[in-house]
Amino acid sequence: MIIDRLQPFMQQTWKEQGFSEPTAIQNKAIPEISEGNDLIAVSPTGSGKTLAYLLPLIEKIDPNKKQLQVLILASSHELVMQIYREVQLWTSGSSIGATTLIGGANVKRQLEKLKKKPQLIVGTPGRVFELIKQKKLKMHQVESIVLDEADQLFVPEHRDNLSDIIKSTPSERQIVLFSATISNQFAKEAEDWMKSPVHVQVNRNEAGTPPVNHGYVVCEAREKADLLRKLTRNHEWKALVFFRDIGNLTVIAEKLEYRGLSVAMLHSDVKKQDREKAIRLFSKDEIQLMLATDVAARGLDLKQLQHVIQLDVPRSVDQYLHRSGRTGRLGSTGGSVLSIVTVQEAKELQSIGNKLDLSIVEYHLQKGKLTPKHETSR
Repeated sequence: MIIDRLQPFMQQTWKEQGFSEPTAIQNKAIPEISEGNDLIAVSPTGSGKTLAYLLPLIEKIDPNKKQLQVLILASSHELVMQIYREVQLWTSGSSIGATTLIGGANVKRQLEKLKKKPQLIVGTPGRVFELIKQKKLKMHQVESIVLDEADQLFVPEHRDNLSDIIKSTPSERQIVLFSATISNQFAKEAEDWMKSPVHVQVNRNEAGTPPVNHGYVVCEAREKADLLRKLTRNHEWKALVFFRDIGNLTVIAEKLEYRGLSVAMLHSDVKKQDREKAIRLFSKDEIQLMLATDVAARGLDLKQLQHVIQLDVPRSVDQYLHRSGRTGRLGSTGGSVLSIVTVQEAKELQSIGNKLDLSIVEYHLQKGKLTPKHETSR
């Protein structure tokens, strides 16, 4: 087993975490990364991608070299912190130093941490490149760069910084790219930075993630908030609810709070401390509904989240995959994705389902409970 080749401190953590066999993406990616190959890996959210790159890269770090060796880039504060928590866990039995570099956080404190010369850094592109420009972050000894949730790093907001960061590293460095989805265009862009990258892909069946049920309920647009309220109350659901834009999210949140539901919001206008509080309360089951835009929800790892609800149809197949990937993660018992849609939106949703070869079942609300449409007509 590939885990047997890891250093003892990581093998110990593997046992303590109760893991048995590596996941499909770990089996495919770890040997390639260990060999030093550039890699483009596509695997569903919740399939064990983080450890697929962390384990072989931590293995390669030389703790005696007090310089940056591994740089992991992610698009959001939440994802950076999620990765960093894993880094702390898996380096705890070693002398490897690690830190985070996140936009919006205290720069002076970050500079103090850099003085300790960490071997591994997890950061957002904006802050990382800012410190490179200021010559506070030395990149000449970087051996490996990871692009996590890579499709979000190729958006205009991050792309230039990403390119400049990569240009600042030695030409022989390794680049490892992971994502749940990636377009051909972005893959081609990434290949321009890489040396004959190995392509690895794992689908949901291979990934071994628990089953997820996909369904939808049709109603008028003005009825969506009330239907969401009824479903949450009648089924005692705790759910992550997706919206396309902040405006609609805010309106629905006010309606739900007025009717006595405990909700929290995640969007670009929410302050960092309020976001952290919302996530903490949701994790403690003190909040029933987390209302989020797509960008704000990237990187969220809500343990044992069983229900994802869509109040707006996603703009693309990729967006549907990212939303649905929040549930049915490894170690959970499965989950459900329910879309509350108008008649027209139902057609858009079925089109997405057809492209994904996914059965999205229509449900009706009968006596306060969700029932598949074909059963209600009997």
